[in-house]
Amino acid sequence: QVQLVESGGGLVHAGGSLRLSCAASGRTFSSYTMGWFRQAPGKEREFVAAISWSGSWSGGNTYYADSVKGRFTISRDNAKNTVYLQMNSLKPEDTAVYYCAEGPAYITVPANQYSYTYWGQGTQVTVSS
Repeated sequence: QVQLVESGGGLVHAGGSLRLSCAASGRTFSSYTMGWFRQAPGKEREFVAAISWSGSWSGGNTYYADSVKGRFTISRDNAKNTVYLQMNSLKPEDTAVYYCAEGPAYITVPANQYSYTYWGQGTQVTVSS
């Protein structure tokens, strides 16, 4: 059984930074696509970023939502079975519960939440103005 556990959320002022972590257990981590999604109160879950195990998408192995491009960076450490989301220049509109997700090795539409199989419980990120 795959388990994903997020950590690193918290309260930060606008312009600040946070780094989220997602630790995976239950099977070999390196051959799967990992993604980050978020859900703000009253809104639908939305895609944030994804990273494949190899170059799966045009331009490389990472993919970002336009709203976070240039501010957020997704990375993975396969030796630690962990994926990270470095969030810089945070804005109040980034406030949400952030979820990590694991999907198959090859995902053609990384922004589609239904491409992913396993989900973590989420970690709250609050950005004050």
